[in-house]
Amino acid sequence: MRERLILALDIDDLERVKAIVRLLAGEVGMFKVGKQLFTHAGPAAVKLIQEVGGEVFLDLKFHDIPTTVAKAAVEATRLGVKMFDVHASGSLEMMRHTVREVRRVCRQEMLRQPMMLAVTVLTSLKKSDLEKLGVEDDVPDQVVRLALLTREAGMDGVVASPHEAAVIRSACGRRFLIVSPGIRSHKGKRNDQKRVMDPQEAVRAGVDYIVVGRPIMEAKDPLAAAREIVAEMERST
Repeated sequence: MRERLILALDIDDLERVKAIVRLLAGEVGMFKVGKQLFTHAGPAAVKLIQEVGGEVFLDLKFHDIPTTVAKAAVEATRLGVKMFDVHASGSLEMMRHTVREVRRVCRQEMLRQPMMLAVTVLTSLKKSDLEKLGVEDDVPDQVVRLALLTREAGMDGVVASPHEAAVIRSACGRRFLIVSPGIRSHKGKRNDQKRVMDPQEAVRAGVDYIVVGRPIMEAKDPLAAAREIVAEMERST
């Protein structure tokens, strides 16, 4: 199960990144590099994690015109990340063009093809937030709509709340990847994420990879915290 745990490195300290990756590279499947760390350190953060023995989920949620997103995705691929994401709301063509370009470059340059994901609805959003954006659908309906668009584009899966995992699985099939943030140990706090679930519930709901940050990063013993989350995941089987 530990390969299905992704640790979110939402920090801006490369020395701490190095220490955490050294400590936990054998305990988690990937380390998530998001906007904070990437803006602070750039590709050096990705390379540092790889040098210490970790795999990277580059969580920059690309959202722009198709050509721009595809070029950014190609550079992420050249960095050697295992997974990256875009925003599904960027359009079907944006995602299709990204998939085409990444596959083309991987063939031409003999690169490993990363898992390509699209973000559906952020776990911090609820129905009232969608309404203010002009989206009339309930959260699950909007998530499924975007997940189907993602599958049509040829991407590997989505980033979505674990609460929508079952409806995504039903709509998109077993091979479609579901990566879920908003995971909290049953003992933990929710912080600013509203649609959350514990690791055991998430795996049972059909989530393939869970993303955990503060419950491990802020723990007195990060190693013990990571192992406890993996143990919770294993209790789902």
